[in-house]
Amino acid sequence: MEKQEFVRKIRLADKTCTIIDIMAMEEKGMANISRLPFSIRILVENLLRKMGEGIVTEKDVINMAGWQKTYETPVEIPWHPARVLMQDFTGVPAVVDLAAMRDAVDKLGGNPERINPLIPVDLIIDHSVQVDCFGTSDALKKNVEKEYERNLERYTFLKWAQKSFNNFKVTPPNSGICHQVNLEYLGQVIRTETDPVSGNKIAFPDSLVGTDSHTTMINGLGIMGWGVGGIEAEAVMLGQPYFMSIPQVIGVKMTGSLKPGVTATDMVLTITEMLRKYNVVEKFVEFFGSGMKTLNLPDRATIANMSPEYGATMGFFPVDEKTVEYLEMTGRADRAELVKAYTQINGMFYDGKDDPEYTQVIDFDLESVEPCIAGPAKPKDRIVLQEAGKKFDLFMESRRTQNTDKELSDNADGKKLYPVNIDGKQAEIGDGSVVIAAITSCTNTSNPFTLVDAGLLAKNAIKKGLCVMPHVKTSLAPGSKVVADYLEKAGLMPFFETLGFNLAAFGCTTCIGNSGPLNPQIEQCIEDNDLTVTSVLSGNRNFEARIHQSIKGNYLASPMLVIAFAIAGRIDIDMTTQPLGHDSSGQPVYLDDIRPSSEEIAEVVSTCLKPEFFQKNYETIFEGDEFWQNLSVEKHTTYKWDEKSTYIKNPPYFKGFTLDLTSPDDIEDASALAVLDDSVTTDHISPAGGIPESYPAGSYLSGKGITPANYNSYGSRRGNHEVMMRGTFGNIRIKNRLAAPKEGSFTVKYPEKEEMFIYDAAMKYKQEGIDLVVLAGKEYGTGSSRDWAAKGTDLLGIRAVIAGSYERIHKSNLVGMGVLPLEFLPGESWESLGIEGSERFSIIGIGNIEPRKKLTVKAVATDGKTIEFKVIARLNTDIDVEYFTNGGILPCVLRKLLS
Repeated sequence: MEKQEFVRKIRLADKTCTIIDIMAMEEKGMANISRLPFSIRILVENLLRKMGEGIVTEKDVINMAGWQKTYETPVEIPWHPARVLMQDFTGVPAVVDLAAMRDAVDKLGGNPERINPLIPVDLIIDHSVQVDCFGTSDALKKNVEKEYERNLERYTFLKWAQKSFNNFKVTPPNSGICHQVNLEYLGQVIRTETDPVSGNKIAFPDSLVGTDSHTTMINGLGIMGWGVGGIEAEAVMLGQPYFMSIPQVIGVKMTGSLKPGVTATDMVLTITEMLRKYNVVEKFVEFFGSGMKTLNLPDRATIANMSPEYGATMGFFPVDEKTVEYLEMTGRADRAELVKAYTQINGMFYDGKDDPEYTQVIDFDLESVEPCIAGPAKPKDRIVLQEAGKKFDLFMESRRTQNTDKELSDNADGKKLYPVNIDGKQAEIGDGSVVIAAITSCTNTSNPFTLVDAGLLAKNAIKKGLCVMPHVKTSLAPGSKVVADYLEKAGLMPFFETLGFNLAAFGCTTCIGNSGPLNPQIEQCIEDNDLTVTSVLSGNRNFEARIHQSIKGNYLASPMLVIAFAIAGRIDIDMTTQPLGHDSSGQPVYLDDIRPSSEEIAEVVSTCLKPEFFQKNYETIFEGDEFWQNLSVEKHTTYKWDEKSTYIKNPPYFKGFTLDLTSPDDIEDASALAVLDDSVTTDHISPAGGIPESYPAGSYLSGKGITPANYNSYGSRRGNHEVMMRGTFGNIRIKNRLAAPKEGSFTVKYPEKEEMFIYDAAMKYKQEGIDLVVLAGKEYGTGSSRDWAAKGTDLLGIRAVIAGSYERIHKSNLVGMGVLPLEFLPGESWESLGIEGSERFSIIGIGNIEPRKKLTVKAVATDGKTIEFKVIARLNTDIDVEYFTNGGILPCVLRKLLS
């Protein structure tokens, strides 16, 4: 089989292009392409296009084109994404690693400029702005000023990277959220490039990996992409393929249409709950059917965005007429024409006539969706709107059974209110009070229908004389400046502002934990009375301690419901039967009284959303504001590290690095640093929010002369390994069984049986030459694709994690750092085996490791009793084994480059 057999010249729009014709495989009788899921067809094209270039073989192409619904053993393929997308929280440590690799190459006598992205990389600075100021006309300006003040070192470093690396673009702060910018501008669906050898114009499907788990949002546009760890992304940047197992593809057949008054947020929360039950982890999900055809592109992007929340690698929507319409609406008419022509010619356009084959088909009736929210701590915990109050009462009841605090016991009904003074206004808060209401995050601010819905509700609420309760911190942080344009055009922005939802940022704020401080009076009242206050946000994540460390109940909701709950001031309300407030004459006002109709929303969107808004915004997006333009940075091949910096430090990953490879040994007499239950998230392992003064990271910063007011956040300091390793397992809500019932970053050090911070114990074990392990339950590492959850694990001296199951990205990150992910056999757990955590652990069989090998673990208790059990090495593929035996991806790539 020769690639040239499938090369075809065609006329696409006004261009003559060369394409790889996958349908020719069907014509030649080599494969039945028409039966394949659309996402698999994209992989077939990718492999066929890359065949013969040194990595992809004919066998890889045949395996992919002959896709099977299930595989007894994993079949690995090398996928070559077209580009990489980063946000700054994960992008900074990735660029730090590249800079460190240049130093390593330089010390070994090589050319450091060989460390350079070989495919396009876009880094969008969107995760660092915090809501310090809100509810005023100058909130946006003040928050951006504060952002630059806090992050000057980081931004200077990123501007150096922009100047010093090829194929590397930085979108400056105050421009939008990376996923929304990707959807509205960067995503091309079909890319065109000039072949450097033949000079021909080549057309092929756009694809990417991103260092944020919500990279999947682009799947709504028919583009293949998902979140990976920063270390995996670095390997892809440096020309390595992304090795993956051929996936199962779960088809979700959509029928019907959404009922009036039901939002895209309601729909995605319902889908998240449903698909979590079906266990789609490490699988593709592909949507199809007549119901899909009723969904506009923003609604599809809303569903695709939350793929990590329902556990799938992707939530993919094939290209159809709605894709083409969206490209036209967002100012990409030329691209729209090209996309339609290419996909129709190459079997990638879904017309709804013939459905592909899938591993399994799940039926989903859109008419079954009801208004809902999700919380108090997991996106999959959907609550039908009328049961919000009842579910909160159950949440409080569960807290009381776990907490013997006298105040909780005395306040048995949970309804006691406490007075607070908010800037001269008297208010009362208690359990269930909403103290943060944020319209934020890419999930919903990319959807003009949900934002217009919220704006019209605000307008109607003001007409009824309603206002937001004074104890609620409000903010509007869209993912794109286009949002402000069309809300202004629609005349809705004044109504947002009247209710306190002034523009606070163009970036990812509350959803990533950058909600900013609460009013000191509220903070003190919460602490003094151990209140369970709540937040409501239009985001995709609500894990414990993520939104704000003082808030124990966090709820996801549509932008419209965010405003409604802000008006009500409480989460424990049934909005279907109880009033949000009262009008000027004292009459009750209900949600249905102010909710706009679907027809009204659609009319405003069609009238006010203009392609020129997108064209105007994105033609200057790389220029940045005055703050960015005033950053003076020089170009250097290697980075000049500042020893005094508390933001950017040269990491120790290449300390003692040599080209010689030594196979890893068995683990002997390791201690358990943490024993954890199910559903430990990457937020628990690597927090992104505030840094507590009393914790090791806070102590480190104070020792450097940094005051608590200037700690910034864990996320903003990801370029400093000293902060991040001290913050690993540093969530104030993490529950380590070794320190139970105490919550937080604590463990018990053996054999002394001394309680101390996890970081301090790890350093003591390291001084004693003792390796460490972590024991965990199912769904270990769910949530954000944080490479620091794996990097910190490695730097603490943890050689292996033994868990019930893993979330895909975190498992890959562990492998990428040379940490061995092990899985209990089905039906077994550390608890069922009688393990307490005080034992010493030996793991036998690592020396000749192979994919999914069964290893033996011996846990020896202090009294000499031995518990022996088997575990499965979650090195799923040969490339996983190669990365692990090299001590991680980066040493592996560096050895390949220098050999």
